[in-house]
Amino acid sequence: MKTVLFAGAALLALATAPAWAQGPVSGTITDARTGEALPGATILLDGAAIGTTSAAGAFNLSAVPAGSHELRITFLGYEPLVRQVRGQGAEQQFNAQLLPGGVLTGEALITASRASDRTATVYTNLSKQDLNKRNFGQDLPYLLDQTPSAVVTSDAGAGVGYTDIRIRGTSSTGINTTINGVPLNDPESHGSFLVNLPDLASSVNSLQVQRGVGTSQNGSAAFGASINISTLDNRREAYAETQNSYGSFNTWKNNVSFGTGLVGKYFTFDGRLSRIASDGYMNKAASDLKSYYFAAGYQNKSTLLKFITFSGREKTYQAWNGVPEPALTGNQAQLQTYLDNGELSAADAARVRQEGRRYSYYTYDNQTDNYQQNHYQLHLSQGLGSDWNLGAALHLTRGFGYYESYRANRKFADYGLQNVVLGGDTLTKTNLVDRKWLDNYFYGGTFALNYQPKDNDKIQATLGGGWNRFDNDHYGEIIWAQYASTSTLGQRYYFNTARKTDFNAYARATWQVLPWLGLYGDAQVRRILYKIDGVEDEQNDVTTRANYTFFNPKAGATIALGHGQQLYGSFAVGQREPVRADFTDRQAGYPPAQAERLNDFEAGYRFTRADLGFLGPRTAVRVEANYFDMTYRNQLVATGQLNDVGTALRTNVARSYRRGVELTGFVAADDKISLSSTLTLSRNRILDYHDVTYDANYAPVVAAEGRTTTISYSPSVVSAHTLEGQPLKGLRVAALYKTVSRQYLDNSTNEGRSINPYQVLDLRLRYALHPSFMKEIELALLVSNVLNREYVANGYTYGYIGVSGQQETFNWYYPQATRNYLGSVNLRF
Repeated sequence: MKTVLFAGAALLALATAPAWAQGPVSGTITDARTGEALPGATILLDGAAIGTTSAAGAFNLSAVPAGSHELRITFLGYEPLVRQVRGQGAEQQFNAQLLPGGVLTGEALITASRASDRTATVYTNLSKQDLNKRNFGQDLPYLLDQTPSAVVTSDAGAGVGYTDIRIRGTSSTGINTTINGVPLNDPESHGSFLVNLPDLASSVNSLQVQRGVGTSQNGSAAFGASINISTLDNRREAYAETQNSYGSFNTWKNNVSFGTGLVGKYFTFDGRLSRIASDGYMNKAASDLKSYYFAAGYQNKSTLLKFITFSGREKTYQAWNGVPEPALTGNQAQLQTYLDNGELSAADAARVRQEGRRYSYYTYDNQTDNYQQNHYQLHLSQGLGSDWNLGAALHLTRGFGYYESYRANRKFADYGLQNVVLGGDTLTKTNLVDRKWLDNYFYGGTFALNYQPKDNDKIQATLGGGWNRFDNDHYGEIIWAQYASTSTLGQRYYFNTARKTDFNAYARATWQVLPWLGLYGDAQVRRILYKIDGVEDEQNDVTTRANYTFFNPKAGATIALGHGQQLYGSFAVGQREPVRADFTDRQAGYPPAQAERLNDFEAGYRFTRADLGFLGPRTAVRVEANYFDMTYRNQLVATGQLNDVGTALRTNVARSYRRGVELTGFVAADDKISLSSTLTLSRNRILDYHDVTYDANYAPVVAAEGRTTTISYSPSVVSAHTLEGQPLKGLRVAALYKTVSRQYLDNSTNEGRSINPYQVLDLRLRYALHPSFMKEIELALLVSNVLNREYVANGYTYGYIGVSGQQETFNWYYPQATRNYLGSVNLRF
């Protein structure tokens, strides 16, 4: 209730006192030689295309959000124009001249998949500046925590290591993520494992989060949201900077970034080296993360060619088991139930009593996950006359690594080994250490052909798509055994291969039919061929053949109601295939996994004004209300259980939906103080759901009577609020408040298998100095969980008939860190 009251009060304040503080920016773009107007020049704000110049070369942005932003204007055959603008009440106007010889700046492929006010969809743009002020070394999901409908969690408890983000209750497996238009999601699991790319945020120049199905994307389908990341910035001036953070749990972040600017009129070079390390809040949850980023670009007239490579290597102690519920409650009777049923050993129970909520399930010193991922991208942006441009990319991702585990009392037969005879005794089990490997290649190409007529800014169109192939070997090796039997060094006890081909093509267009009416259309065809051959770790045959063809249409309309007001509505279809675990870990009694379908209706109202001035001469407003109705057929929902590598087990439900409203607002006065707020109220339901329990023989028992239940991991209320002020010149202080209502671990709507609601307050301070010998010295401090709340943000559950003869439930949770600190010193040259 406190969550609703706080969020409601904040949004009521924003409704009566405006919310998105913004100021107008306008101007005229001409040729520096002739003085002639340049119609059709592309206008980008923080990397997102938001319009083109008119036939007279003019542009008008009715509202730019408060704070510093990059305004970029590009035109084929001319140098790009870059200006820093600030959202403020007074209109900013400038007339600029473009110099001949410029090129496309790489946005052709990115803007093809970005949403705008013309696409009738709901989205949030984050600039490099937005990300920098949040970036203390935590993983990218934590930098998106204040965006609408987002819930983040960390296995190690403090945002370093394995993290995840859910948007509208959908985890990263349902969030399409691309980097420069290239898919990042693992083609088999659909997850985006950003732990493999530590400190990626330091190389991002713009990011867009689309909620719902959104626009057509390359890669896996967006079933709750998409995250579109761009690193294709061209910085024409030389620069160097270093960011250094240290804080609680021995957390370190160090990086060095550099750029040559334009070299010899045609070339640019940029790079970054990063290291992040943390012991983690949880015991034995350390992370050792390293990464690099390098880009080399060539530009000449209407051509840009850019090679990018980035890589990450991670070593994390396995914290994906979480902690048993009695470690949080201290309930000794509950702990005894875990002990009696073999869920914990006597030694485990003793450590639960000693370590409490920071308990670690594993004790083996090298119980670690080790993985490296190398990315290679070659991008081409090519002007094709005055009205067309082409963005294309070739890519290769090389991934390899393993996680190592100590296994006690494992049967020789499970590893394809013979029993051992010692004297007169026959041993059927041994203690051993194994490694489970992934060894894969992901490669292919993407393209986007954009039509933006110079003499008609009412029409924009894109034809795009991609072809991608994924080859992945899964295998296990025994590296040590107490009794070796017939094993050899590096004994492989299972091996299977997976091959997946994904082809898609889409066409998209926006048409400003009337000054007050715009139409949007988008259609995608996607074809998937997937096969698995071989056996899994339990010696079960996982041979799979699955082929799918999906047609995903989208359409929308925008209506201008007057100065600063817009209505929009859209309908989109999204379809996607099951993930690998839906095939290989299918539980007995469950039918084969089916493809999912989502019908997504979005409608909203945007109000933007820059001339109200009730808080001062430079006060402006933006308020947005969005209604969403996401109706699913055969949605795959989490059962609450995990497989042995922490992947959620799922089952199809015939009919389900997510419906709700997202309210966002932002108000600022003279860039001295601002308040942003977002509130999501939703209803997430499964219709005619049949509970599954297990009998004394562990056979599933499906309830005969169906009922309406809440979808697992789907809170009905999520809010985020940021109050930021500048009490002294150069000093910015921000308070960030996050609330999340109850989440259920399975689909039973049973509070005994749920995550309690929580509220978290963070405090952030940044102080910038500008001495004469360098661009900037910035000192920053982040205090997380200021109120020192003990809360959890994720978990899982399972149950069966226990030794007592009664149904027993076993809940495991991921505790998040209590009050903790990160301080940083950032130098920019």
